[in-house]
Amino acid sequence: MASAPRSTPVFSDLEGKVALVTGAFSGLGRHFALTLAKAGCRVALGGRRVAEGDRLKDEILAMGGSGCVVQLDVCDADSVSGAFFKTEQALGIVEIVVNSAGIATTGPALETTEQEWQRVIDTNLSGAWRVTQYAAQQMREANRPGTIVNIASILGIRAAQQLPAYTAAKAGLIHLTRSLGLEWARHGIRVNALAPGYFATDINRTFFETEGGQAMIRRIPQRRLGQPSQLDGALLLLASEASDYITGAVLPVDGGHLVSTL
Repeated sequence: MASAPRSTPVFSDLEGKVALVTGAFSGLGRHFALTLAKAGCRVALGGRRVAEGDRLKDEILAMGGSGCVVQLDVCDADSVSGAFFKTEQALGIVEIVVNSAGIATTGPALETTEQEWQRVIDTNLSGAWRVTQYAAQQMREANRPGTIVNIASILGIRAAQQLPAYTAAKAGLIHLTRSLGLEWARHGIRVNALAPGYFATDINRTFFETEGGQAMIRRIPQRRLGQPSQLDGALLLLASEASDYITGAVLPVDGGHLVSTL
C-alpha cells in the first residue's frame, strides 16, 4: 500500500525570506521578530535603541536564526531609507515588512497638546506610511513581490476614551492598508493589517491588575487577555504565501471583543 504524500508545512515558504520589523526591540515588535526568525526568516531588527537590538540579535543567533540590527526612526525619512540600504547589504532585498513601531499617550482629549498629538500620529501613521512606501518602491524596482503587515489595533475600529491620537492613527492605518492593498495588487505587493485586542505585555501588566483593568478584561467575551504567542498564527498567515489571495484585509485577534455588545 502506497504511503500518503507528506504535506508541506503551511509556512515553509518563509524559510530564507528577508523580513524587516520596525519597533523590534521591545513589546509585540520584539515578539514578532522572534516569531519570524523561528519560521526561518532572516530578520532585520529596526529601532532606535540599538543596544537592545543587539541583545535580541544575539538571542536569534543563539537559536540558530539569522538577522541584523538597523537603526531606524520611522519619523525620519532618511533613517528609513538608510535602514533599508543596510538591510539589503546585510541580508538582501526586503520581502516582508512588519510595521510594529508605535506609541500611545493617554489623557482627556480636551487636554491633549499639539505636541502629543503630532508625536503619536507621526509615529503610528506617518511612520508606517514612510516605511511601507519605501518598501514598495524597492520591491517594484526589483520586480519582486512582497508583503506588508501593518500592526493596527481594534481601537482603530472601535472607539475608546482618552486615546484620541492613538485611535485616530490606528483608524487611519487601517484605511491606508485597504487603499494600498487595492493600489499595489497589480505589482504583486500585498498589504494587510493585524488588529490585536488587549494583550498582556510588560507595559500594561500593572494596569490590568487594577480594578479598572479587571473590568476591561470582563468586557472581553473570552474573559481573558491575549498572550503574544496567540498572534503568531495570524502574523505568519499574513506574512506567508498561505495568504497569497488576501490583500487589503484587516484581521482582528481580540478574544471576540469587536463582536461584543456595546
